[in-house]
Amino acid sequence: MTRPSTHIWRLLKWGRTLARHGALRGIERDPNTPAPVKRLVRIARFGTIQPREPDYAGAFRAVGPAAIKLGQSLATRPDLVGDEAAHNLLSLQDNLPPVPFAEIKRHIEASFERPLKELFSHVDPDPVGAASIAQVHKGITTEGREVAIKVLRPGIREKFAEDLATYEWAAAHLEALGGEASRLRPRLTIANFKRWTNRELDLRREAASASELAEAMRGIERYHIPDIDWDRTNGRVMTIEWIDGVKISNREALIAAGHDLPELANRLVLAFLTQAIAGGFFHADMHQGNLFVKDDGTIVAIDFGIMGRIDTQARQWLAEILYGLITGDYKRVAEIHFEAQYVPSYHDVGEFATALRAVGEPMRGKPVSELSVGQMLDGLFAITRDFDMQTQPHLLLLQKTMVMVEGIATQLDPSINMWETSAPYVRSWMRDELGPEAAIADRIRHDTETLLRVPQLIRRLEEKFPPKGGAPEQPPLDEVELIWDRREKQGRGWIGYVMAALVGGALVFGGIEAGWLG
Repeated sequence: MTRPSTHIWRLLKWGRTLARHGALRGIERDPNTPAPVKRLVRIARFGTIQPREPDYAGAFRAVGPAAIKLGQSLATRPDLVGDEAAHNLLSLQDNLPPVPFAEIKRHIEASFERPLKELFSHVDPDPVGAASIAQVHKGITTEGREVAIKVLRPGIREKFAEDLATYEWAAAHLEALGGEASRLRPRLTIANFKRWTNRELDLRREAASASELAEAMRGIERYHIPDIDWDRTNGRVMTIEWIDGVKISNREALIAAGHDLPELANRLVLAFLTQAIAGGFFHADMHQGNLFVKDDGTIVAIDFGIMGRIDTQARQWLAEILYGLITGDYKRVAEIHFEAQYVPSYHDVGEFATALRAVGEPMRGKPVSELSVGQMLDGLFAITRDFDMQTQPHLLLLQKTMVMVEGIATQLDPSINMWETSAPYVRSWMRDELGPEAAIADRIRHDTETLLRVPQLIRRLEEKFPPKGGAPEQPPLDEVELIWDRREKQGRGWIGYVMAALVGGALVFGGIEAGWLG
């Protein structure tokens, strides 16, 4: 187990890096920042020269690979880091200098326990991409197929494990301070982040996610997931079909190739809605570098390390919330928030509906280009504070992906209206999934499943409460008060005072060591 002094040392070291980029200024000035955090920030920035404009993306990049991933996830949490920081972090690119190919070659051979030439007839030593967790090389299999070979950086799992332990330790202490820090639930934010990164650090799980998404999207025209080469995939190496296409961010190349950009934007939004609402399993890293367009207009997604899941009930709530915002039915949107227990019951539904209307009405009927995303987010986060809404970690990936999809769709078609594009799909899904016929079918299915579970339930009851017989049942024993229970009632005694003194002394010593006292 990592010692507290190690966590504090790491935090102060990272804090100085952040301070040199001006990235701690907002935390120190925020009135919601707890006083102990402000003291640590002042210690971290002491003696540093800070730039006039904070560079949050540069700061997280300088801290290291785990911080890059954390920064990208915090880009969707302006409630935690502020609007300015969130906007800057959106530009955080996940790229690092590549690992030398000789080391990559040894890593591949060690993971398969076979020479590289038995797996691939050729591997380009120059990577096509080098990110914080892995890098990708183009190769040709011994059967002659062109593939992309994704390889984890050597030692990256151990490095992430160290940093994540400190993130968890810091989040727990922050949340324990109460107030706004408790409402924002930083521990759950880090817990979700840990799950996401652990998936990315096991390339077999990424391959399985790609395979699962490919099955779910099989009926969607001109949306493709590359095939996995399972014989050349393990926890540290993933081999996948090579894709030739234009990056969806390259607007000029798409126009030159004759693609219909508004149609592409519309199809991208509908593909995301199909994954998130219909399937409940979606590609949660749909940034511009992970989407390509083939010559025939097919959109191809790559990089499935981060995937999101939403259960059936949450998808129904999500669809109703989206449809309510699209149609202006703020009363129903408010009711769903109370049904889902996103808003505590002591608040008034009507008041919450009015607050939603104040945010939603300025958005309706306007293209994204005319909306102030900053003002919209300010309004939404003010509502969360006013109505004591806790962060919903299971929806963070969805929020992040919606921001990404909206950004790409707007770049392709600046006049697109996300609400109008989404409305027909959401309306159709709600009719099929929430209409009377669907409700009856769902009830029949649930009742049938319940009846089928009755025999198993009876067997489990018999196992827990077997019939009389065998060894005689033992008589009940009288309760005996334990000596330490008696001492607890009468007072702690000298042992308790000694323990209290030792703990207090340790805390004082730890405070002096960390620079909080003296």
